[in-house]
Amino acid sequence: MSILTRKKRFLLIPVAFAALATVAGCGSEPPPLPGVTAFTGATLWDGTGGTAVENAVMVVDHGRITAVGSADEVEVPPGAAVEDLAGKTVIPGLINAHAHAGDVMGLETGHYTRENLIRQLGLYARYGVTSIASLGGDGPEAAQLRDEQDDGLDRARIWIAGEVISSGTPEEAAESVARSLALPADFLKMRVDTNLGANERVSSETIEKVMELGREAGKMVTTHIFYLDDAKEVLRLGSGLIAHSVRDQPVDEEFLELMKEKDVCYVPTLVREISTYVYAGVPEFFDDPFFLKDADPAVLEALKDPERMERVANSRSAQGYREHYPIAMANTKAVADAGVTIAFGTDTGPPARFQGYFEHIEAGEMAEAGLSAEQILISATRDAAACLALDGVGTLTAGNWADFVVLNASPLEDIANLRSIDRVVVAGNTVPGSSAE
Repeated sequence: MSILTRKKRFLLIPVAFAALATVAGCGSEPPPLPGVTAFTGATLWDGTGGTAVENAVMVVDHGRITAVGSADEVEVPPGAAVEDLAGKTVIPGLINAHAHAGDVMGLETGHYTRENLIRQLGLYARYGVTSIASLGGDGPEAAQLRDEQDDGLDRARIWIAGEVISSGTPEEAAESVARSLALPADFLKMRVDTNLGANERVSSETIEKVMELGREAGKMVTTHIFYLDDAKEVLRLGSGLIAHSVRDQPVDEEFLELMKEKDVCYVPTLVREISTYVYAGVPEFFDDPFFLKDADPAVLEALKDPERMERVANSRSAQGYREHYPIAMANTKAVADAGVTIAFGTDTGPPARFQGYFEHIEAGEMAEAGLSAEQILISATRDAAACLALDGVGTLTAGNWADFVVLNASPLEDIANLRSIDRVVVAGNTVPGSSAE
């Protein structure tokens, strides 16, 4: 028996003996254990990279996992509620390492409220995304929701970066950093890009200042990049996360070695590129029931407006990002093959980047790029959590939150099976609207 298994059993001993003592004393059924649920019978993949466990038992006490393993290893505590998941596959909830939340309503920005944040976090969760790192545009409302992530939670968790620093002098950037730290933000966000030549890139002096302030505050600086040379510069200066694909040219050995030497993770955000040009016509997914169940018909009609589609087709960004998309795909595979850690992310949240659903497109695109189903799942669970140091999520192991997705088919066999959602659970609670029943 492993040390981990012994630890799991030890955690159950006080509960089990208390219940047995009650049975012995009165000869009746054990009394209920409030807040304790055993999820039984499923095939469970815990996100650590090991093989899936058949006929698993996962014991949850007030939202936290206390024991998990096969039915031969883990006993159901007397008095616990039991949920039979026989025939289902359970995986950790997906983590989006590059998302945005709170500002958009329909196709409009400027709607940053607590209510809109909760709505969007619920939408993410219904699609199996149980945690997001919101990389920019974050305010005190999100900070408050982050601090309320207890055992009563039934929507996606959120961690925040505060303001996006994309221009200004080092002194102006320092003021922006100070405002983000006052929230307090969990990490910082800097945009290092010219938007395909449409604007001036932030100066090297400002980049260096932000990296310095991040180190002093103990906060990771996440960076938006497009160009290979910019990616190398921010790595040398101290970036802790490359939050988009390199898209101007194939990554080279120098970049790959920098990524590994600095132990920095790479977030492909492939679907972000697709979103810039897909509305030049009517996307195929507009007929997908999995998408339509949470889509706003008014938004779809607006996106299908012929004049709007023509503007998209003729736009510089649509043409530029479409041209560079194959490079992003090839670089995703090259980064993975080189042993660089990939963190799953999509940049969803801005208008027409549909939260929840686009994460499933991203998984499919990563498979098209050549990643295996297991690589994609690890990037969206264990590695996404580790890359951003998110506590209590990413794997279904003792001590972590019981955030998981119940599926009708195994995504390890086909990543498209991530869409076969039976229900989504956060902190042991079924997310409203996620159940197939």
